[in-house]
Amino acid sequence: MKVLVTGVNGQLGHDLMNELARRNIESVGSDITPQYSGIKDGSAAGSAAYVQMDITDRDGVLDTIRSTGADVVMHCAAWTAVDAAEDEANRDKVYAVNAKGTDHIAEACRECDAKMLYLSTDYVFNGEGTEAWDPDCKDYAPLNYYGETKLEGEKAVSSRLEKYFIVRIAWVFGLNGKNFIKTMLGLADTHDSLRVVDDQIGTPTYTYDLAVLLVDMILTEKYGYYHATNEGGYISWADFAEAIMKEGGKSTVINRVTTEEYGLSKAKRPFNSRLDKSKLVKNGFTPLPDWKDALHRYLIELKSVN
Repeated sequence: MKVLVTGVNGQLGHDLMNELARRNIESVGSDITPQYSGIKDGSAAGSAAYVQMDITDRDGVLDTIRSTGADVVMHCAAWTAVDAAEDEANRDKVYAVNAKGTDHIAEACRECDAKMLYLSTDYVFNGEGTEAWDPDCKDYAPLNYYGETKLEGEKAVSSRLEKYFIVRIAWVFGLNGKNFIKTMLGLADTHDSLRVVDDQIGTPTYTYDLAVLLVDMILTEKYGYYHATNEGGYISWADFAEAIMKEGGKSTVINRVTTEEYGLSKAKRPFNSRLDKSKLVKNGFTPLPDWKDALHRYLIELKSVN
């Protein structure tokens, strides 16, 4: 098996390359930069085979996937700046990356008879209610433009392919790139207290743990829609922030506020990011570890690379 991973300069793509290397699965990383530009931690992500690929270039995508001879494409590349996606000046670019770029990859996978794994988001739903979203639910109603374009990506994959995995994730953190944990720790060095929303509910996802599951997944033919976050129950962003401060040995006080009180964000965020992950177990996959355990391990890893 040969696997092409897109978006290896990001959090998940980086960890996927490392996980594939651990299992001795041949892999090629790709991103828009001429060379790998992620974290230099001596891992496989920075030393494995790499090809530059602009996913908005249809012909370039087809040529690259043909030439690599990939049996599987794990598509992590995306525009993920949710607030910036709301700016009118960015919308064409966001659509080109998240919707059309994904369609180009799906087209190439169909031509090459390759499996495709597409990373999506809880933002394809309207974020209302308190029930966990079922992975096979089709009650889509994205609240923001980022969610709209990721949903278009899902539709491109499901309409073009039969051999696909669409995996929705939420609240992602990893070593390579920016995330909520790094932001909180950075702010804790300069603030005695922080305001964090307490009415948006979900579960964090550690990319190291997620990578293990996703590689397990591509080794099967159990295609379809899945949800994947760490276990440990549903929490608010404020709960997560308090856990980060405690685990990180910080004294910064977390002041809980509503989304309305917090303000600031251009893009609407879902109140309900609860994702039902029971389909993983039903199909024989091992759930991700508890998010508190993931946070503990992540902070140890973070210290080792800083």
